[in-house]
Amino acid sequence: MEVRARAPGKIILAGEHAVVHGSTAVAAAIDLYTYVSLRFPTPTDNDNQLRLHLKDVGLELSWTVEKLKEALPKLSSSNPASAPSSCSLETFKAITSLVDEQNIPETNTGLASGVSAFLWLYTSIHGNKPAKVVVTSELPLGSGLGSSAALCVALSGALLALSESGKLDFTDQGWQIFSDSDLELVNKWAFEGEKIMHGKPSGIDNTVSTYGNMIKFRSGQLTRIKTNMPFKMLITNTKVGRNTKALVASVSERTLRHSSAMASVFNAVDAISNELAAIIQSPASDDLAVTEKEEKLGELMEMNQGLLLCMGVSHLSIDTVIRVALKYKLSTKLTGAGGGGCVLTLLPTLLSGTVVDKVIAELESCGFQCMIAGIGGRGMERERRGLGPESSSGVWGKIMAGLDLWGRDGLGVG
Repeated sequence: MEVRARAPGKIILAGEHAVVHGSTAVAAAIDLYTYVSLRFPTPTDNDNQLRLHLKDVGLELSWTVEKLKEALPKLSSSNPASAPSSCSLETFKAITSLVDEQNIPETNTGLASGVSAFLWLYTSIHGNKPAKVVVTSELPLGSGLGSSAALCVALSGALLALSESGKLDFTDQGWQIFSDSDLELVNKWAFEGEKIMHGKPSGIDNTVSTYGNMIKFRSGQLTRIKTNMPFKMLITNTKVGRNTKALVASVSERTLRHSSAMASVFNAVDAISNELAAIIQSPASDDLAVTEKEEKLGELMEMNQGLLLCMGVSHLSIDTVIRVALKYKLSTKLTGAGGGGCVLTLLPTLLSGTVVDKVIAELESCGFQCMIAGIGGRGMERERRGLGPESSSGVWGKIMAGLDLWGRDGLGVG
């Protein structure tokens, strides 16, 4: 039996950086996914290894069952259906050693934390069983779209679906959603995986990836919200790396220097986030109403971008995307930490495909990567079926090579 799980990435629609200073922010799932396939060997396979295949970067790792037992004798998979405990320092050191022994190429050193999270999640839920796990992703990795959270959520979903205490027994074909109680458990496990990768994550990314749709958050309080108007964004990956911690620190330093002015900036961002959340939750009765709401969303995005510019987190690459989009009267803002990363451009419902093609062509000529994504879609889903020639091939996800795997998201800034 093989189980597959997928979990979406996320964007910050409004409020990044300001959320660290008490403002409201809004995050949304996107219909770009990370996929995880899990299969246990049959007795005739005579396989005693845990294998991890990261198809996007062409990397295959493996550990013998004996090696795992030796390194992690205290990990137990007796009750994965209960809330997980955090990874202990002793266990973290043992897992780090297991990862270091794999001699991951220097060009892929950013993979280490993701592999560590995988080992902890797998051995905590399934102990030392041999298995093959395949990971692929549609997300531009390491660019602030929640790729690390999507990995942890999809991993947790697949592992729990085939755990001895798992309740996920189903016969329907295609992708199936979890119950709310199962999603809650998946989210808890995924958050612990995120902690291994990031230390002190906000919990926003994994929650959006688990439940889908949208989340409004402020001062640590997360509220799930649902959009009543499906809309799409052009997501442009500038491929410019950024240091999230340094950008967060620079905003804090600017706040200390200009406390009164920055307080006004944060208050304005808070108002934008709340108005945006109200708009996307309100019904739209016809095309005219949808158009009016999209115009308001576009204006709010532009206002938020102006305030992010005040915070000092824009970048020349982001300015280039904005300039191209403005030629076609399209609204744009950065998403996440800024300083590069990804940029959002709202695609109105009535916008012609010809215009979209022109925008994409111009942006790609600048060396950027473009994707169109639906906003506010479904969260983590799973599929389980018997193995056959088609399902065992492992080719079931869009492979995007050449990028570092799993971002450094946190603090609600991407």
